[in-house]
Amino acid sequence: MLMLLHGWKKIQEFSSENSPAEIRFSIIIPFRNEAENLPILLKSLTEINYPNSKFEIILVNDESEDNSMEIIEGFPQLHSDFRIKVLDNERTSNSPKKDAINTAINSAQFEYIITTDADCQVPENWLKSYNDFILKTGNKLIAAPVAPLYLPPKGGGKIPYFLNFEVLDILCLQISTAGAIGISKAFMCNGANLCYEKDAFLKVSGFAGNDNIASGDDVFLLQKFQQENYKIGFLKSKEVIVYTQPQQSFGDLVSQRIRWASKAPAYKSLFSKFTGVTVLLMNLSLVIGAFLVFLQILPYQPILIIFLVKFNLDFILIYSSAKFFQRETVLRSYFWSSIFYPFFSTYVAVKSLFSDFSWKGRQFKN
Repeated sequence: MLMLLHGWKKIQEFSSENSPAEIRFSIIIPFRNEAENLPILLKSLTEINYPNSKFEIILVNDESEDNSMEIIEGFPQLHSDFRIKVLDNERTSNSPKKDAINTAINSAQFEYIITTDADCQVPENWLKSYNDFILKTGNKLIAAPVAPLYLPPKGGGKIPYFLNFEVLDILCLQISTAGAIGISKAFMCNGANLCYEKDAFLKVSGFAGNDNIASGDDVFLLQKFQQENYKIGFLKSKEVIVYTQPQQSFGDLVSQRIRWASKAPAYKSLFSKFTGVTVLLMNLSLVIGAFLVFLQILPYQPILIIFLVKFNLDFILIYSSAKFFQRETVLRSYFWSSIFYPFFSTYVAVKSLFSDFSWKGRQFKN
């Protein structure tokens, strides 16, 4: 945790420099049954502050069964000045999303690819900031921040406890992503806000070699770029935060985390495996310790000391992330979340190793 915090501190917060719009972007957005979320995404795309001739939008329909296509089809008519393509996903592997991105890249005209998700909302200066950052750094792959929309439920009421927990979890994942990049040990990123050079993607053969794994379009590509010593950076800027819809229920959150964790055994990075095993063993030891204390086999003092060390180290990391994302209020849920997290993390890790998972109405084998 201290290494990741050090990496986070090493990355300077980036501010746009009003560079000329030189980089051209192909924005790729796979979608499946996203009729509820697409209007928000499409509206945010129309508000992008970047010359229309310098970017294109490629939407890839992954066998949607709702009226997503009806919403999409009306968009080009309202915004005829945009470069917009709507493609059907060409399935060739066990990973629908990787297939969708490949389908779009085969049709992409511009030199840099940006991926996001259909349940996201992109910021106004998204492309402008990427353009300035690429011109300054020459990075071949850029990870950037993602945060959940943190709004009260429709009709009022309190924010569900599981949403506070989810926000804390994402804050931890985000600072871990940036921190690892900051110490040149990149092993994680989020495809909801990811940019990479198209030629570099083709040179590393894209997703070949891991397309049998349903998830991981972002992480495995990052690790390929890392192996080829391509320059990788994290765009630490509030102007590029992409906001994503939180999960609708705690069950959905668990399913999503199982899907994310299922790809971990295929990681090639030693640092990522070391980090994953360390986190798992720490949480597993606390779970086992709690049961042994409950059964009066162990005294509670050593388990409490271990928990307090973890509690304080994690808090330092999450506080830094919460401050950047301006989500300090969620720290009110940190105490109970830190008690619950070892059980949650252990369950997800074990489940991901031995169980299949479902996502977007499909069942995937582990």
